[in-house]
Amino acid sequence: MRAFEDYLAFERNRSVHTIRAYLKDARLFLSHAQQAGVTSLGQLELRHFRSWLGVLDDAGLARSTLARRAASVRTLMDWAVREELVPANPALRLRAPKRSSALPAVLSHAQAQSLFEGPVSDVGTDAGLLQRRAILEVLYATGVRVGELVGIDIDDVDTGRRTLVVTGKGDKQRTVPYGEPAGNAIEAWLRHGRPQWISPASGPALFLGRRGGRIDQRSVRSQVKEALDALDDTAARGPHALRHTAATHLLDGGADLRAVQELLGHSSLATTQLYTHVSVDRLRRSYEQAHPRA
Repeated sequence: MRAFEDYLAFERNRSVHTIRAYLKDARLFLSHAQQAGVTSLGQLELRHFRSWLGVLDDAGLARSTLARRAASVRTLMDWAVREELVPANPALRLRAPKRSSALPAVLSHAQAQSLFEGPVSDVGTDAGLLQRRAILEVLYATGVRVGELVGIDIDDVDTGRRTLVVTGKGDKQRTVPYGEPAGNAIEAWLRHGRPQWISPASGPALFLGRRGGRIDQRSVRSQVKEALDALDDTAARGPHALRHTAATHLLDGGADLRAVQELLGHSSLATTQLYTHVSVDRLRRSYEQAHPRA
C-alpha cells in the first residue's frame, strides 16, 4: 500500500484527503476480494469489482460514494499495471453508478415550525442546548453545508447586518443572510453558551466541541439527527435535509432560482434545478395565475 500511496501523491498529485479515501477504498475492496477467494491481484476479474459495488449499493451508500469508490479501485489497478503486477486493468470497464436524481426528504412548513417550537426552544443557559439551537437555526436559515458550518469563525458573523461569510467548495467565499430567529440564537450562544466551553483550543471558531476545540461534522450530524428524530412523520434526518428544506421553502415563498443558487453556493444553475424541486404549492400558484380555467 505504501507504493500505491506514493503513486497517488507523486505521480497523480492527489490531495491528502483523496489519498486517504483511495487507500481506505482499496483496503475495503481487497478484503472483499480475499473473502471471495482471491489471493493475488492477477486473479482479479471485472466481476469481483462489480460484486463489491453491488454489496455497497445494497448497503445503501450514496451514489456519489459508490462513484468515488469505483474510481479508487480503477486507479489501484492502473497502478498495478504500471508496476507490471497485472497485464491489464480488469476494472477498466467498471462503470461508476449513475448519480441518483432522488432528492433528500424535506420538512414541511409545519414540521419546520415544530422543530423550533419543541424541546429545542427550551434551552435556558445550557451551553450544549444553546449551541444546538443556533446550529439548527443557521442551517435552516442559510442552507449552508455542514462542512461550511463548522468552518465559520466569529469574525465571519456580522450580527448587525445579519450575514455570514462561509467558505465553500474550492475555497470560494460567499456571504449569506439570515433572519431574526437565527440572529437571536447566535447571539444567545455567543453571550451565554460559548463562554462556558471556551478554551485555548477554541481559536476563532464560532461553534465548539465540548472540549473547547472547533466542532466537527460528526457532532453536528448527530445533533441534527437527534432533533429531527423527535419530529413525527418525516424521513428528513441530517444537515443536508435542512439545506434542501431551506431551498425548497425559499422557492415556496417565490424566491428567484438564481438567488437560491447563490445562497447555496452552486457554480451551475443546473445543480440548483436538480437540488430544488418545484413544490406543489408553488406549482399550484403558477397554475392559478396562468391557466384560463384555473
